Amino acid sequence: MDLFGTAGIRGGVDDRVTPDLALAVGRAVAAEIREPSVETTGGTPASEGTPEVVVARDGRVTGPAIAAAMEAGLSSGGVRVRRAGQLPTPGLAYASRGRYGVALTASHNPPADNGIKLFRDGTEFGDDLEAAVEERVADDPEPMPWDEWTGSTRIDPLDGYLDAVVAYAEDFGADLDGLRVAVDCGNGMAAPATPTVLRELGATVVTLNGNVDGHFPGRGSKPTPETLRDLRAFVADANEGVDEPGRGGDGFAFGIGHDGDADRIVVIDADGEVVHEDTVLAVLAEAYTRRSDAADPVVVTTPNASGRIDERVTAAGGRVERVRLGALHEGIAAVRAEADDGGTDVAFAAEPWKHVHVPFGGWIDGVCSAAVIARLVAAEGLGALRDPVTERPYRKVSIDCPDDRKEAAMARLETALQEAFPDASVDTDHGVRLGFPDASWTLVRPSGTEAYVRVYAESDAVDDLVATVRSVVEAAIADA
Repeated sequence: MDLFGTAGIRGGVDDRVTPDLALAVGRAVAAEIREPSVETTGGTPASEGTPEVVVARDGRVTGPAIAAAMEAGLSSGGVRVRRAGQLPTPGLAYASRGRYGVALTASHNPPADNGIKLFRDGTEFGDDLEAAVEERVADDPEPMPWDEWTGSTRIDPLDGYLDAVVAYAEDFGADLDGLRVAVDCGNGMAAPATPTVLRELGATVVTLNGNVDGHFPGRGSKPTPETLRDLRAFVADANEGVDEPGRGGDGFAFGIGHDGDADRIVVIDADGEVVHEDTVLAVLAEAYTRRSDAADPVVVTTPNASGRIDERVTAAGGRVERVRLGALHEGIAAVRAEADDGGTDVAFAAEPWKHVHVPFGGWIDGVCSAAVIARLVAAEGLGALRDPVTERPYRKVSIDCPDDRKEAAMARLETALQEAFPDASVDTDHGVRLGFPDASWTLVRPSGTEAYVRVYAESDAVDDLVATVRSVVEAAIADA
């Protein structure tokens, strides 16, 4: 059995994330948190007694049925269920503080998919807890005795979450004071969240696809340059001939696009162009590093994230630590566990499009990102925030590689890439990452879900760099 990927369980509701699976996972979660496995750190996070689990879903058509099955599994497993209805995933994470949470969402996947993401005390389940749940699903635990089944109660944590985001963001930048922002909610769970937060902070907000609809009729639920073309054109057209877009009732200072559950964010500039996700990450990382009180502020990111992040964090007096994709929470915990003098702390954590505002909470939060970015833009302007960031050309390519050759190919590449680039620094913790004296870099790693080896590269001569790396990778695959 192989249930969990890098972001919980996802797949089609006809053959993977079925009501039967939701029932089984619910019962397995209940069994694990009532009597945690010896090797895990499960158990009630905040208090003694019967564990509580908050269950929420995104706007997908299949959500109510999947939620009903999940709640049945949890209740028959003897834990208390708190039904939160529709929520952005970061809102569910916020509600899971001091207890457990289940977000039923496929995030940016197509409407026929659904998913299950598990939280403990505001943080996604780690590998050990996911493995324990998966093992219990395979063992198919019996329900608890009938007189230990529980009921469920309705809660509404959305307003509390939105109020908390507003209060947190007010410590950044400047008052929005009528700043005009266009937000494409993508018919997803950003609709009841991001526009409300920005308006509470003083912005004038115009929304596109601002109703929740699980068919995602306005655009695909994954925010890309292509799916956001209406937002991009809307912002560009509104700003044509405007001297100060977003001020004085004319145009827009910037635009925002979200995915289906509002944990991702894409930023659109005043010309209607997508701001590179690593530039957004670098801007936020620098801002968090500068405001950190720690003597040794750390930004946690992933191996595929740009060197521009390292440059801005270093300029602000911090350092960068990288962790494998989908494991930001593990990276945060690792940095904190290794800090022995009290002077080290995690200022911020992120991978492209997905940001963890560590002082606010341990979850990925696109709504909080929208609020913080808006306040920073109000203070300095998006152009001024981007100016210090070196934006080199970036490429990502996929090279065919059968799954049974990946391990041998990567072992060969640890040596072959060093031989091809003798002047580069090498990191083999998460694939093979080469860094060059001019701050260029490349990363080679096997895909965890498809028959590819991925190559990422950033360089002023990126096409030449990719061509050389590709030839080395293809030779290693052929010899594997």
